[in-house]
Amino acid sequence: MPSQQVLEEKISEVEETKELLKGYKSIGLASLQKVRAAQLQALKKNLAGTVYMKVLKNTLTRLALEGMDNDDLKKLEEHLEGANLFLFTDLNPFKLALLLERGKVKTTAKSGDISAMDVVIPEGSTGQPPGPIISQLNAVGLPTRIESGSVWVSKDTLVVRKGEVISERLAAVLSKLGIKAVEAGLSMKVVLDEGLIITGDLLKIDVEETRRSVEENNREAFALSLSIAYPTPENMTLLLQTAHQKAFALSLNAAVPTKETISDLIRKAHMEMQALNSAVEKTAPAT
Repeated sequence: MPSQQVLEEKISEVEETKELLKGYKSIGLASLQKVRAAQLQALKKNLAGTVYMKVLKNTLTRLALEGMDNDDLKKLEEHLEGANLFLFTDLNPFKLALLLERGKVKTTAKSGDISAMDVVIPEGSTGQPPGPIISQLNAVGLPTRIESGSVWVSKDTLVVRKGEVISERLAAVLSKLGIKAVEAGLSMKVVLDEGLIITGDLLKIDVEETRRSVEENNREAFALSLSIAYPTPENMTLLLQTAHQKAFALSLNAAVPTKETISDLIRKAHMEMQALNSAVEKTAPAT
């Protein structure tokens, strides 16, 4: 049976949790698995004033949600599994997820870790002297040779793909070669944004690919607006230049005198007169 003091502390935590849950536009849950304390402290410092982070107990969070008359907030209940870090913010949830991704660091893999990338061991010297390292490299599929007193990898070799589990043997080899194949940091599990649940997989955005897509779409839209002469602030100058060029060419071909065309019309008439005079001189009978 809990003491009165412990009970009062838990009641106080539940009330504090209620205030936090209803005080922000977005509430995120991130997994604390494989997150280092120093890394978490650095992230808290970098995002101070923008994101408030706190580890909340799942049981007390459920009690807080049950005591609130807010169906949107209760959508978080089904995601209260494992050790969670709560992130309270008014930021756009996609920007929040991007900030967390940028806060990740590469680290040495351990047995059972998931590779964060395709790992290719390049051809070249390992810097290791001949010995047991040869059999260790061969065991993970790396072809080797001895050269200049050290062990060399004979060709570029893919040893693990992104998303695959890293074995104990491979983890040991990667560690010896100084290759960091794992990312450590916070990964967003889910965000509740103004009543809408957004899962972590939907929050991942390839910024460079998105930028290229937007730029390509902009170029295509600009070209289309020019081809159909649809005026916009971006294309107005070019449309006017094109219209002026076409009007000038039309007035010149139709011999319509204007202050812009008169010089070219006179020049054209003079050239045609010279051409006609030359033709007449060629066809005239000799005297």
